[in-house]
Amino acid sequence: MENSENRRKFIKKTLTGAAVLSFGGVLPSFSAKSYARILGANERIQVAVMGVNSRGLALASNFAAQKNCEVRYINDVDKRAADKCIANVAQIQGITPKAQADFRKSLEDKDLDALVIAAPDHWHAPAALLASAAGKHVYLEKPCSHNPHEGEMLVAAVNKYKNIIQMGNQRRSWPNIHSAIKELHAGIIGRPYYAKTWYSNNRPSIGVGKVAPVPDWLDYDLWQGPAPRREFKDNLIHYNWHWFWHWGTGESLNNGTHMIDLARWGLQVDYPTKVSSAGGRYRYQDDWETPDTQNITIEFDNKSTISWEGRSCNPFPIEGSTVGVIFYAENGTMVIGAGNSYKVFDLKNNLIKEVKNEVKVDPNNLSNPSQQLDAFHLQNFFAAIKHGEPLASDIDGGHKSTLLCQLGNIAQRSGKTLQVDPMNGRILNDPKAMKLWTREYQKGWEPKV
Repeated sequence: MENSENRRKFIKKTLTGAAVLSFGGVLPSFSAKSYARILGANERIQVAVMGVNSRGLALASNFAAQKNCEVRYINDVDKRAADKCIANVAQIQGITPKAQADFRKSLEDKDLDALVIAAPDHWHAPAALLASAAGKHVYLEKPCSHNPHEGEMLVAAVNKYKNIIQMGNQRRSWPNIHSAIKELHAGIIGRPYYAKTWYSNNRPSIGVGKVAPVPDWLDYDLWQGPAPRREFKDNLIHYNWHWFWHWGTGESLNNGTHMIDLARWGLQVDYPTKVSSAGGRYRYQDDWETPDTQNITIEFDNKSTISWEGRSCNPFPIEGSTVGVIFYAENGTMVIGAGNSYKVFDLKNNLIKEVKNEVKVDPNNLSNPSQQLDAFHLQNFFAAIKHGEPLASDIDGGHKSTLLCQLGNIAQRSGKTLQVDPMNGRILNDPKAMKLWTREYQKGWEPKV
């Protein structure tokens, strides 16, 4: 068994105390020296954060804690969430950001560099497209889009506007995970051919919602934005929108995106040839529409497969973790769990290498499971903006990983095994399934490049 002592010392040194959230250094494949050139308040990257009730609050706090960044605007349709976030960010960075409920007005500021998007899924791509057209860079929480057509539009937008869009699949920047995938590619267990991914939780019922007056603290029309209008119900906002197809994308994109992205990275695959899904809403009888139990199988033309097991209402772990990926290969197995760690086994199931986690990660923390490690991803985003350094997760790769999950949901909803073009990810010979490639938009809110 081998422990990476030097790497553990590095992580411990980098991720200790207040310095944790303002590091200047980083992954072996990225240059650290460029951050030293970012000096003074005038050189700080100016960002607006859109959607700050939960995950966005954590992101705004993390961005504010980076010494080479200033949170300039807080954009939220919930006045309570905005006020809370503004107070929190002001305490962290010593400068009070401006409240602006409508993020589009923030985009008019010529001094704004980037929009951070943590709004509900139906807003992800439309907001990113508007920011791109306004000449801003984008940090976009996963999933990057609500449907595949929007993902294609994001790729087209970057090609047109030449801006930077980084998806928030932060594990791409976690040092030990980066090393694990590098070792996998170098052949530590031979050719990997099957990646099993999973997520489990014990989410309660959301009940049956009742039509209710819109609260005075909420701009519900702007919250709906590009989605066709529906009446306000008392079990929708804030988190439960995830489980409605109209606004959300289910557990497969809410949490599956992270692990399926690692699987795709490890197997070095892009678009699949075949996708199937089984599952449904099994645990409760309520308004929840997306599956709470789902198994997606994704096949590729290089003789490899990714599977995803999602259990929203039963938290029993796999390999001691509620979230993870296992790579099965010719000469052994690699296990990556919730944290910044991994294990490698031979074909006799002997542990031959272990790199341990130095920072606790709580995958069941809905807003901020890994703030310290995620700062690596933010600094990579800044380095790409300031100095053109490679993104850990550019939108082309972000779209491909998101699409794998979306194809799983389309297979689930259409009841079909999808045959897919491995050149572009599009569904072949199935008009019914292709109807789910895009969505209907509220008139006047249609996204465009």
